Amino acid sequence: MKDSLRVKGIFLVMLGTLLWGISGVVAQYLFQSKNFAPEWLVVIRMIFSGAIILTFSLIKGDKSVFEIWSKKENIIKILIFSILGMLGVQYSYFAAIHHGNAATATILQYLSPVIITIYLAFYNKKLPTLKQVACVFMAILGTFLIITKGNLNSLAISKPAIFWGVLSAFACAIYTLQPSSLLKKYGSLCVVGWGMLIGGIAFSFVQSPFNCVGSWSFESFLAIIFVVLFGTLIAFYCYLESLKYIEPYEASVFTCIEPLSASILSIVFLNVTFSLIQWIGALCIIITISMLSLTKKGDSSVDKQKNEDITN
Repeated sequence: MKDSLRVKGIFLVMLGTLLWGISGVVAQYLFQSKNFAPEWLVVIRMIFSGAIILTFSLIKGDKSVFEIWSKKENIIKILIFSILGMLGVQYSYFAAIHHGNAATATILQYLSPVIITIYLAFYNKKLPTLKQVACVFMAILGTFLIITKGNLNSLAISKPAIFWGVLSAFACAIYTLQPSSLLKKYGSLCVVGWGMLIGGIAFSFVQSPFNCVGSWSFESFLAIIFVVLFGTLIAFYCYLESLKYIEPYEASVFTCIEPLSASILSIVFLNVTFSLIQWIGALCIIITISMLSLTKKGDSSVDKQKNEDITN
């Protein structure tokens, strides 16, 4: 019985991360083939997803949906998370896809574990382990190979794509570390739901959800529905459900499926080309993710406590 539940957990986390990877490729299709703006897709994705998540929480009888607003410190934390974390990671990721492609955007975003590792080392005033130093070196090497193909005199992807891709990694680090105390007290559905809704509403002052420029067709309509429903809501739900059956550090290992799926699907369906050198660079980053994720269960809980201390 225990083994079957673990298999269920692995299946759910793999499905969730696969949907995230596909969502990036679908977004690239909307930007480059249907001329939709990443700003508009971010607003629509966040407002609709946030509203649906919060509605679902209320139907389940979750009282924390409104209790989170009862304390001033919570309000400050949720606003920071909504703007710098949720909106920051959503927009920078889509902007990286818009200026480059889903494969490189996803791989660059997965530099966030390295950023978190470096930050925690400085915050805790503790020298990184040999494994962590090796991971940082591999991540830097992998990024160098992806953006230059090993040639110092040229860039394989545009400067805006590099900028937004690296920025999405920093935003993802904020998204991971900053809300830990809120998540512990009020749950992920409540925190992420409000984060998406508030971030979407805030960004609507920059890009109105009613001002859409793009080539509407049956295919583009289905693509937008996929990004909002499958690439956000269902993917998020599958990932959370998987944590009921497997450990968080195990789940994080399987998130490597996202950059792999985004890379393969970009090549197959969108004619994105990856050189052998870039594949080696991608492999360096994926190995880095796995090495940082494969932490002993006890060590994982210590790191989790450190993360919680940062935001308290």
